[in-house]
Amino acid sequence: MMLQISVAAFYRFAPIADPEGLRARLFAICREFSAKGILLVASEGINGTIATAAARMAGLLDAIKAETGFHDLTPRLSSDEVMPFLRLKVRLKKEIVTLGRVDADPLKQVGTYVAPSDWNALISDPQTIVIDTRNEYEYRLGTFEHAIDPATPTFRDFPTFVEQTLATDKERPIAMFCTGGIRCEKATSYLVAEGFKNVYHLQGGILNYLETIPEEESLWHGGCFVFDRRVALGHGLKPLPLRLCYGCLAPLDEADFSSPDYEEGVCCPHCAPLITPARRAAVRERHRQTQLAHKRGQSHLGPRSGIISDHEPA
Repeated sequence: MMLQISVAAFYRFAPIADPEGLRARLFAICREFSAKGILLVASEGINGTIATAAARMAGLLDAIKAETGFHDLTPRLSSDEVMPFLRLKVRLKKEIVTLGRVDADPLKQVGTYVAPSDWNALISDPQTIVIDTRNEYEYRLGTFEHAIDPATPTFRDFPTFVEQTLATDKERPIAMFCTGGIRCEKATSYLVAEGFKNVYHLQGGILNYLETIPEEESLWHGGCFVFDRRVALGHGLKPLPLRLCYGCLAPLDEADFSSPDYEEGVCCPHCAPLITPARRAAVRERHRQTQLAHKRGQSHLGPRSGIISDHEPA
């Protein structure tokens, strides 16, 4: 089947004088182009992952660039056979990626950008500390060779990891990466402000690497989690055959599906031992309502809408 939906992931740190006004104008533009997804606007910039018909994406991006003045915006483009988002959200935020530390200001300082073509050499150096700045469930699904998992439930927990783990490594090379690059802008800015001397980050993030580096040369293993119905992308930004647990939102593979702890739409091996009978009953009923809605040809705003609501794109 021909891929008919285009998905664009992008961000830009830049001063926004009127975030609320820009939010309203960007919402109108996205509606005009029948786009869905999520777009965040703050005084420090914009961050979004949005989708529309492939034939309309170029016009949508041109309109966003014209409205924001970000003419050098470089979206990462991928595709899907169906719309991967349930609805459109354009939100006003204090930060376009939430770290909660005022000294982490990418408009003032960031680490050194590393192109995908140079990334393998950097992370293969035994002196380099390689850090995956994403959340735990994203790390489990896929990551780079030699990468450390900070075990952070949210990005707000990243400074605690730095303070507890890296305090004695301020002279060593530190290479960080994330999905599209935005977390690393904040993370490297924070480390530079804290006195780290050799801080690097993957330009354009994992998505740029998977789009650019041939699979036979890649040091990436697994899938890159994305916050939409595709769940994960592989090399060439192709969707992988993975689904999420509706109970805990953990990415699942074939081994999980064959586990006795897996119940479709309810729980999986990751959450079954922890789920209470009341929670199991509630999730089972939600799954039943979702199935009924699908039979009627309707979209039920169940677990997947939570993914879009509770996490930040790019």
